[in-house]
Amino acid sequence: MTPDLIERSSIFIVDDEQANLRLLNKLLARQGYHHLVPIQDSREVLARYQAQRPDLILLDISMPHLDGYQVMAQLNALNDPFMPPIIVITAEYSREQILKALTLGARDLIGKPFDHNELLMRVRNLLDVQLAQRLLHDQKAVLEDMVRMRTEDLKQTRLQVVRRLGRVAEYRDNETGLHIVRMSQVSALLARSMGWSADQCELMLHASPMHDIGKIGIRDEILLKPGKLTVSEFNIMKTHASIGADMLAGDDSELLQLAHTIALSHHEKWDGSGYPGGLIGQAIPMAGRIVAVADVFDALTSSRPYKEAWPVDKAVAYITENSGKHFDPDVVVHFLRHLPEIIAIVEFHAEPA
Repeated sequence: MTPDLIERSSIFIVDDEQANLRLLNKLLARQGYHHLVPIQDSREVLARYQAQRPDLILLDISMPHLDGYQVMAQLNALNDPFMPPIIVITAEYSREQILKALTLGARDLIGKPFDHNELLMRVRNLLDVQLAQRLLHDQKAVLEDMVRMRTEDLKQTRLQVVRRLGRVAEYRDNETGLHIVRMSQVSALLARSMGWSADQCELMLHASPMHDIGKIGIRDEILLKPGKLTVSEFNIMKTHASIGADMLAGDDSELLQLAHTIALSHHEKWDGSGYPGGLIGQAIPMAGRIVAVADVFDALTSSRPYKEAWPVDKAVAYITENSGKHFDPDVVVHFLRHLPEIIAIVEFHAEPA
């Protein structure tokens, strides 16, 4: 540790004898220590410590009001993870007193009268260790901040990729990209209403836009057909759920695992008539049940090359009528409960005229 860094250290000198305070202050000042805080009344130590944490404390034991043991007990009660080292300076040097002082946190003991050079070396050694530990902690904090920033950068990059993946399918389907904005916000709103945590709702917000990513594997003549699909064409169209799930499978991130679940299950129906697995009721993952309501409602209220947008009341009636058939009845209850907020989302992110 550089001498100037050590000499800038703050040292508390606690002793009820004014002569001892003057001696220690003079001795340390001669060595270049200028941030010295003499304290004659031990009752002041706690408040002074909380106002200005020192790098080292020289502490007498036999003092009126509060003895050195009581002072150390007060400081220990603060649970300061960087408690400065304490050197006990005392004329009472029995084995019991040494053990008691060390138990309460003293790092060193010096008997009175003390050798000046010995005191100065012990002060410097303890300051060297204390400042080294503080520098290591500061470096660790800086590194943790750098890792946190880098992790956040990676997270934002991943989210940008995810959003663009979601929009790929929408562009292939002649949609503007606002569909995934609306349905993802409605999905997150429903998830929150159903008791999902804030972190889970954020995952829903970012994972649900990839629900139809498998559409990029469907031929244009089927995906973009303006009229009604034939049975064979619809069977091919239905494969987009499995295609999307395959594209998103195998990643260990929570985001893409949720996206995989949604892509595979958001076309399942409560009564088992959905696809690709024909799952029934609660066998359908909750995320898929939530997205099914949000996706269908937005699809109904949006215009497409092959259909006009439905009025909101007609779309709400469809959702309600299909509760227990297409949709989880519990999700429909939450949908109706938050209908004004859902309509506000739809209107705020409406398609351009």
